[in-house]
Amino acid sequence: MTSIIITGASSGIGRATAELFLREGWRVGLIARRAEVLDEMAAAHKNAVALPADVTDADAMQAAFDRFGDLDVLFNNAGMFGPAGPIDEVALEDWAQVMGVNLNGMFIAARLAFARMRAQGGGRIINNGSLSAHVPRPGSVCYTTTKHAITGLTRSLSLDGRELNIACGQIDIGNAESELVATLKEKQPEMQTMDVDHAAKSVLHMAQLPLEANVQFLTVMATKMPYIGRG
Repeated sequence: MTSIIITGASSGIGRATAELFLREGWRVGLIARRAEVLDEMAAAHKNAVALPADVTDADAMQAAFDRFGDLDVLFNNAGMFGPAGPIDEVALEDWAQVMGVNLNGMFIAARLAFARMRAQGGGRIINNGSLSAHVPRPGSVCYTTTKHAITGLTRSLSLDGRELNIACGQIDIGNAESELVATLKEKQPEMQTMDVDHAAKSVLHMAQLPLEANVQFLTVMATKMPYIGRG
């Protein structure tokens, strides 16, 4: 059975993706902090493995990966938006929290997956970037900085994994109807969004490719959102 670990699997894009992969017959490792949600998901699917862990806790993540075993794909998804506002209104502790989850957490997960895949002779890592890795929203300095960094992580992993049969790609998702986007939409009712399942299906497409092929960067977004031509 083909296997995937998904971080941030208890809600939003992570949960939608996990549920799609479970329906498709994959063995899915569910990583998130909310153990009760993961247990509920695992109880409904015999091919799901609840792996409660904080992505910023390297020891807990190591234990989760060890428990799951062989790994074909990592969807490195866990993230948070953080405070909105100009940089001089952002508290240092808020900056550190977003860096911890969006950057350190993704580094920890990628590091563990890379080591496992290197030992196995190959695998695939899919990082969840963002349109903010290209064109930021106003007042998003914490989130935008981390997502630019994830693009660098993706490129480095692609290069370092080339001779090890480890493929790495990045999906940049625009306005999928997750909890995070729903919160933003409350403040911006005119925001154009799309069903989160379109993001999940895009991850599935990337994951199903043979290792001889890779989607390096994929952008999937609500058609009418102001991205192309944004001033």
